Formats: sequence, C-alpha cells, structure tokens
Amino acid sequence: MLNENLLWKAVSSRDAQWDDVFVYAVASTKIYCRPTCASRRPRRAGVRFFAAADAAEAAGFRACRRCHPERPASIPPQIERVRQACALIAAHSDAPLTLKAITRRVGGSPFHLLRTFKRTLGISPREYLEACRIGCLKAGLRNGNGVAAATYGAGYGSGSRVYEKAPAALGMTPATYASGGKGEYVRYAIVDSPLGRMLVGATPRGICAVKIGSSDETLAADLRAEYPAATLVTGDRQLESWTSTIVSSLRPGAPDPRLPLDVRATAFQRRVWKELQKIPRGQTRSYADVARRIAQPRASRAVARACATNPVAIVVPCHRVVRADGGLGGYHWGASRKRELLALEDAEISRDADSRG
Repeated sequence: MLNENLLWKAVSSRDAQWDDVFVYAVASTKIYCRPTCASRRPRRAGVRFFAAADAAEAAGFRACRRCHPERPASIPPQIERVRQACALIAAHSDAPLTLKAITRRVGGSPFHLLRTFKRTLGISPREYLEACRIGCLKAGLRNGNGVAAATYGAGYGSGSRVYEKAPAALGMTPATYASGGKGEYVRYAIVDSPLGRMLVGATPRGICAVKIGSSDETLAADLRAEYPAATLVTGDRQLESWTSTIVSSLRPGAPDPRLPLDVRATAFQRRVWKELQKIPRGQTRSYADVARRIAQPRASRAVARACATNPVAIVVPCHRVVRADGGLGGYHWGASRKRELLALEDAEISRDADSRG
C-alpha cells in the first residue's frame, strides 16, 4: 500500500503512469475509476484507493463507464516491467528483494531496471520501497494495530528508524498519527488574496499547506482530510504574520516569501521544490530544465508530478515551471491563476527595465 496522499496527487494530476497500478473509488457515487479518468474530480474525503479493480468491486463499487478501469490499459513493455517491479516491491516490503531478484522475475538487467524505474517514476526502487513502508505504517496505525505492531509490520527493524522518519513522512509522531492526529494542533487561516480565497495552514514547525480556491468549506475540508482527529484552530499572531507575507508576495514589487516549511515529501520531491525556489521572479523554467538542474535529465515527467504535488503554492513557486514549447502546462489551482501569476511577475520585470532605461 502506498502513501494515500501520493495516490491522491496522481488522481489530481491525472497521471497516466499510475494507470493499472491502482484505482480510486468515490463513496457518494459507488463508482471506481482509473487515475486518468476525465470525470469531475471528487472531494478527497470521499475517496478510497484499491490496488486492483476486483478489490474495488468486492467492496461494492462498480466500474466507471467513461474510463473502463476494469479493462487493462495499453502499457509499453518497459513500463509494464516497472509496474510489475512496483508490485513485487510492495508485496515484499517487510523483506526487501534485491534488484537482481526482481529482474529475474520481470526480465531485463538490474542496471536497465534501475534506469527505467528512475526515468518513469522519478525515484529509485529503494525510495519506492520506503514509500510502500510508510504507506503500510500509516495503514497499520490507522487500523489500530499499535505503534510497535505497525512498525514491524511495515518492515522496519527498529522503532528508532520510524521516529527518525516520522516528522517528514507523517508530520507528527507515529503515536499521534495513529490517533488521526489527536493532540496535534494545525493552525489555519482563510483569507482573501488576488487569486481568490487562500488557506494557509501551519504546524508548530512551519507552513504545511497553502491552498487556493473559491470555497472556504472545500479548502477547510481538504485540510481536515489527512488528520481527521487533529485539532484545527484558526490562527494566531505567528500564522497571521506568515499569511500576510504570502498574500503580500502576490503584489507588484514584493519579494518571494521565505518561510519555515513542514511538508511531507520524498527525497526527489524535496530536490525539485528546492530548485523551484531558486527560480527568480519574472523567469520560468521548463520541466526538462528543472530535471537537468537536479541531475535527473530524463525525469521531466517526474518533475511535472512533483510540481503537481506541491502542497505549499506560492511559497514553492511551481507556477514558474512551463512546457518546453512555452505552453503553460498544468497547475493544481487552475491555468488562469498560473497565467495571472506569471503576468504579474513579468510586468514587474518590465517596469524595472523601463525605470532603469
């Protein structure tokens, strides 16, 4: 089982590389779909994830007539090998297989599998294994198995390793996560901004969410979905200051916000997001440019996924990444907002050039 937040981001960005890896089901409609389904995106709180269509049907869901998730997708052989490798890694997360053992079952060489795996998913098999373990850990904690049982059931040899990884992977200690975030305080504020309503959320460690939308209810529901038992409180002076800094950064001439962050991410995502923060206002990079700058020249699609999964809009300026042909590319908060942000920053540069002239 993978990190559900990762799976939800795949659904949000309609990432074709996840087709036939999992399906998602919507509680309100009792329908399940493949990640690339063009139907209206459901609310996160009502979505469940299944490893296969038959598992979704066994749970009482029926196949979508639009994307036909019960039918196998057409997948290139090299991608199929990666998919099979993912299944093997997930099935043996408690006793990891070597690359050589995996290739004996899926074909090819260890070197070729490693290269194809990283090019396809943007992470290594080892990082994928870690994501599987975190997913199993989270499932065990949510199911009430207890911290010790969930730790060893996920394949961790000691509790100390889990507590080392917990802040980045869970955002809190395993015991707190097991109670759905009980005892954890997440402060949040929803304010007006030039882009619409904006939610800024923070833990005591830093900003954990920046969301943009038109409905306060939807923004708040998204924040509640991950930690249903956490205490959500509306702001304090520190959060008010951080929120003001973020909103002010959307005004002409303002600097980029440099604020402490508390975000969950893979090693690859962190490298991408750090690189995005280096892009100056008024400039853009292509997905391929960013991939080259992090020494992963073939990982442009994975860079695009990392941009789509960025939880802190504006603070990590994923809107400054565009397609190689100059097209806008995707943006989680809508193409019109991305266009507006780029136009604002471009206008700043033009005004500065005119004033110097």
